[in-house]
Amino acid sequence: MDYTIAVVDDSAQDRVYVSALVRQWAGEKGHVAIVKEFPSAEAFLFAREDGPEADMLLLDIEMGAMNGVDLAKELRRGQANRAVQLIFITGFPDFIAEGYEVDALHYLMKPVAGEKLSAVLDKAVANLVKSEKRLCVTYDRRTDYIPVSQIFYIEAQKQYVSIHAAGGDYRMKTSLAETKGMLDEYFFQCQRSFLVNLRYVVQMKSDCVVLKGGAEVPISRGMAEKIGREIIRLF
Repeated sequence: MDYTIAVVDDSAQDRVYVSALVRQWAGEKGHVAIVKEFPSAEAFLFAREDGPEADMLLLDIEMGAMNGVDLAKELRRGQANRAVQLIFITGFPDFIAEGYEVDALHYLMKPVAGEKLSAVLDKAVANLVKSEKRLCVTYDRRTDYIPVSQIFYIEAQKQYVSIHAAGGDYRMKTSLAETKGMLDEYFFQCQRSFLVNLRYVVQMKSDCVVLKGGAEVPISRGMAEKIGREIIRLF
């Protein structure tokens, strides 16, 4: 499976070390790990506006103006972020009680041992698989299971639907109504032929919504207000 894993630490040496352990784990377990490094909590939050959520966050606690616990609390405010696996990596055990408030998966003490990190990452994968709803997509005589949180939008095209997702585009013979029944509450029918994943909406116009990454999905007249209310309800 493909996983986006963010390493947030103000120590460049620690970021490089932990990222190398993550890549080693992914190679040994047959996963594809997209590892992104951030020197501060603020840098992660800024970058997060332009792309999908990370599946796992490996957070240092003692950083700058915003520490790792503060970042975790900020992320947990949105229901869409409840599945993100939070792993604290720190030299200070004083914040363990606060970790329970943000549903942290585990605490690892610095310097991190490779075998301990590997075990925690295995547990994070198990939690993600258990919690993530997936869409079964059959095309070209093969079947894939796409995490619905990674789907940007879906377009109806006669007897087919085109699924635009982080891992690429898919075309499957089915109806938009049938597909909608297999998704979660973050998908909104913004026009007769389009379903949009509200996790990715960053701007609303009178005739379309703009998604992270710049894609524009058309909406019906008067739909912008309804979409805005739904985004407020969900996030």
